[in-house]
Amino acid sequence: METALDTGQRLFHASSYEAVGLAALTDALGVKPPSFYKAFGSKSEFFEQVIERYAQAALALDEILLPGRAPVDALAELLESAARTYARDPQRRGCLVLEAARGPDGDDSVIHARRMANQRRDRIREFVARTHPERASAVTDFMDSTMSGLSASAREGMDESRLLDVARTAVAGLKAQLDAN
Repeated sequence: METALDTGQRLFHASSYEAVGLAALTDALGVKPPSFYKAFGSKSEFFEQVIERYAQAALALDEILLPGRAPVDALAELLESAARTYARDPQRRGCLVLEAARGPDGDDSVIHARRMANQRRDRIREFVARTHPERASAVTDFMDSTMSGLSASAREGMDESRLLDVARTAVAGLKAQLDAN
């Protein structure tokens, strides 16, 4: 199962949900379509499993957004982690979740991706609200926009050092927002 999910993640990340046809998917997995459907239900359900697994592992929110940690420190680490992760593999640039969420409304893959992105946003908002409830929404929007920009820039080929510069520059904006009390 893990190998199949790894393969699916690689394919979807490199090309996109729409660009990966069932034939390419089953060929890469080494199975026939009936076996694929039996194991995963549908391409959409398979993608949902892939994207949930990716979202859990990609940025390790549980390890970064620790209770009691200063929000600016945690969010700075999150931005730097995103910059590194989004540029690490030339075949998997950007964030699978954020890039998939950019698709057309109503598409199953987009619905799954937006649900994962919203869960991440909720986690950030809850984390910030513990110490800065009045700034939680604005900081969350700032983080979301910055991470989306980092992902898009990585997809366009920006290297890790430039992405890290952007992330570190964004930290000044975070500090200004969190010190605005």
